[in-house]
Amino acid sequence: MSIVSQKIKNKANELGFQKVGITKVDLMIDNKSNLDKWISEGFHASMHWIENRKEERANIFNYFPEAVSLISVGMNYFSGTTQDDIKSKYKFSNYAWGEDYHIIIKDRLKILLEWIKNTSEDIKGVACVDTSPIMEKVWAQKAGLGWQGKHTNLISRDYGSWLFLGEIILNIPLEYDAPFVEDLCGSCTACIDACPTDAITSYQLDSNKCISYRTIEHRGDFNENEKDLDGWIYGCDVCQEVCPWNNKFSKISHEESFFPKAEILDWSEKEWMGLDDKTFKRLFKGSAVKRTKFSGLQRNIKQNSS
Repeated sequence: MSIVSQKIKNKANELGFQKVGITKVDLMIDNKSNLDKWISEGFHASMHWIENRKEERANIFNYFPEAVSLISVGMNYFSGTTQDDIKSKYKFSNYAWGEDYHIIIKDRLKILLEWIKNTSEDIKGVACVDTSPIMEKVWAQKAGLGWQGKHTNLISRDYGSWLFLGEIILNIPLEYDAPFVEDLCGSCTACIDACPTDAITSYQLDSNKCISYRTIEHRGDFNENEKDLDGWIYGCDVCQEVCPWNNKFSKISHEESFFPKAEILDWSEKEWMGLDDKTFKRLFKGSAVKRTKFSGLQRNIKQNSS
């Protein structure tokens, strides 16, 4: 491994990224075809921002024309807390219990990017999180971080799927890691069998059926086919909770900002039912939960109370 690549990885580790891989940027025709097919079948539901920027998502050169190398990073976010630790019946996805990961990951990536750019005035780059039109899991697999499971999440050998992903795209060549080519899901169908709404088929997710989509991205009231939320009021972790790789290899994160706020664990159902806009803004300030807005969370609570 080149000294430059190794130094980048060491710096990324210092910044709290447990997983780091580097890959050459190129066109991925098969992944573009898969994305086009997924969108054409309507599996993106109402997430029109995916379709609107699909040309960038499918061709990284449309997003960053000078791209040569991509650094893929993963940060473990598993808090060790489970839904059984919540005193009410309302469930939150593990990633939403603490501070907004978009901010934390992006800030660390910016530090890493500036550190890299300081080595040469000719270096250009861009830091990305999942709000950027990047096929994160595809690039992470290409950079050797892990493989895409049947639930479509990236799974690593050492942390399971409890990883926030991020990327830095650069205009310089580096020494590259081998892609992760094994599919270690084998014959396991635990995630498919456990999904409460049958949203998962092997390596494909229908967002229309996904509880995470329904509770976060869906706007307005639910129709008759969308009302089953299985107790979840923000996100859903069922496919990850049943994954054998998570059950065996998950580790508690060192990043305490991802740990749950006490109120989320301690509130009663009555307190959640009485949630008002002012309290929502206080409780979820700096949290990913603000994505669904007060009206969305209130809708989800009421749906799970009917």
